[in-house]
Amino acid sequence: METKNIMIVGVGGQGSLLASKLLGHLLMEQGYDVKVSEVHGMSQRGGSVVTYVRYGDKVHSPVIDKGEADFIVSFELLEAARWLEYLKPEGQIVTSTQQIDPMPVITGAAQYPEDLVAKMKAAGAKVDALDCLALAEEAGSSKAVNIVLMGRLSHYFDLPEEAWQASLEAMVPPKFLELNKKAFQLGKNA
Repeated sequence: METKNIMIVGVGGQGSLLASKLLGHLLMEQGYDVKVSEVHGMSQRGGSVVTYVRYGDKVHSPVIDKGEADFIVSFELLEAARWLEYLKPEGQIVTSTQQIDPMPVITGAAQYPEDLVAKMKAAGAKVDALDCLALAEEAGSSKAVNIVLMGRLSHYFDLPEEAWQASLEAMVPPKFLELNKKAFQLGKNA
């Protein structure tokens, strides 16, 4: 199997590291060679955070270059647009429609771009956008956006539901497990 590439992008504090660890666990349990690389930006200051997950028969490097990502999973719309050049021509974006103002917007030096989903589609990207924050809140916590996104991403993988559930059980603390299982199902069924 050729190596597949997933980029997880977002803003610091959104749970992208748990999402990447969950994916890494899931794919290793399926027998793939997996490399997970955490590329931190200014994560403590609400800055951009990127994680690479690469899997296949044999993965030699944890890094994804421009034009190589099979999937971009984004916690925030502007982050999806920011990393668009990393997506393969036939790649898929799975994004939350949440908008978090970056510092230039907060200070008034810039405006948050409008119609980002339409602009990404116009650039040729396949975009699956949903309100993951609302679904996470429905599950019981706004912090579950990461697991809602994983549920949505599961649509694009030919892996059994039980495998995803087993990885959730392995990676999520027991006291948050039921909430996260609900978040996963909401994302999957959205």
